[in-house]
Parts: sequence; C-alpha cells; structure tokens
Amino acid sequence: MLPNSMEFPPGFPPLASIEAMRPVFLIVMGAFLLLIAWRVTRGSRNWGGRMMLAGAMMLCFGYSVVVPLYQSGRMVSLHHLHHYHGEAWIPVFWHCARLIGMNLGWFLFGLGAAMHARLFEISPRPVRVSAPVSSPAHEPVA
Repeated sequence: MLPNSMEFPPGFPPLASIEAMRPVFLIVMGAFLLLIAWRVTRGSRNWGGRMMLAGAMMLCFGYSVVVPLYQSGRMVSLHHLHHYHGEAWIPVFWHCARLIGMNLGWFLFGLGAAMHARLFEISPRPVRVSAPVSSPAHEPVA
C-alpha cells in the first residue's frame, strides 16, 4: 500500500501499470512491424514485396492508432454502445475500420511474405551453371 502522499488520483493509472503500457507496446509493435517489412522488401521489385509492405502499413495503422485508442478508452467499443450518448454510426464505423484494416492487413502481409519467399512457384528457377574450366587435352608431365 502506498502512503497517502504517493497515492494516484482516481482514474489515473500509474506509469508502470499494464493498463498504461499496453497502448505503448501496441504502438511500438506496429512501428517495428512496418520497419521490418520495409527492410525485408527494400530492394524488391515484385508484387510480393509490395503486398507485404501494404499489409504492414495497414497493420501499423491498426496497431499504432486504432487499437491503442480502444485500449485507452478514447473510442467506444460496440460492447459499450448502449451507454454511448452520441451518434451510433461513429463507433460502428471505427469498429468496421478496425476489422477490415487488421484482417486485410494480416492477409496482405502473409500473402506478400509467401510470394516474396516464392512459396507459390510451381517449377523451381533454373540454376545457372557456369561452364567448367577445362584444361588442355594434352598436359605435359613433368
């Protein structure tokens, strides 16, 4: 128990609590996912890399903006819609944006990663074999 001088005001979580750290973790996770996808696809010019980066951008927006706003209580979830006194389309819009953005983001990220790793190619790429260096037919014996 904290002394009276160190108690937190009601509704103000301590900085090291799980409630205070969860939005920070989500923001860092979204930015890290985007950074890793950008580093992996930096030199790629195929559609797999583009799809993976597009999915990572959608996931970064979802994890860094939308989900922390839900976690911090800034956006009303559909479970608490009956206590909401504003227009009902706003929470429904953000819920749909979160569902579409996160699900489509994971789909594009996974499909792009699989295409970037060439998992869907049926025939393997031909291996270039360099011509062997041949020695002259008649070598002098010393």
